[in-house]
Amino acid sequence: MQFRSARHTNRIKEIETFYTKILNLDILGDFKNHNGYGGLFIGKANTDWHLEFTTSSDDVNHQFDEDDCLVFYPETQEEYEAVIKNLEFYRIEPIQAKNPYWNINGISFLDPDGFVVIVSSLRIK
Repeated sequence: MQFRSARHTNRIKEIETFYTKILNLDILGDFKNHNGYGGLFIGKANTDWHLEFTTSSDDVNHQFDEDDCLVFYPETQEEYEAVIKNLEFYRIEPIQAKNPYWNINGISFLDPDGFVVIVSSLRIK
């Protein structure tokens, strides 16, 4: 089974920069003018998951809280450290996660839509 997480945004360019430049993910595809929607598929090639971000002329009204998180697990220490360097370079400040587990086992921050993103320090080889 494959997995896609889809979310609508009014900040598609900022989202693209955030997920590709900070988290080092790839643009796997995009679409324009599909029944009034455009969007991006972001992830890593040859995996069973990706994120889809869509945009349209509709205003976004997100309903989320601090426990709604995307959690990424880098496979190497170098991959983890690269994200930390990108956060510093783009001046994105870490936040305290609501769940104290993530304050011990990763770093938390907000994406351009205000969603919590966590990069875990677990599972690093």
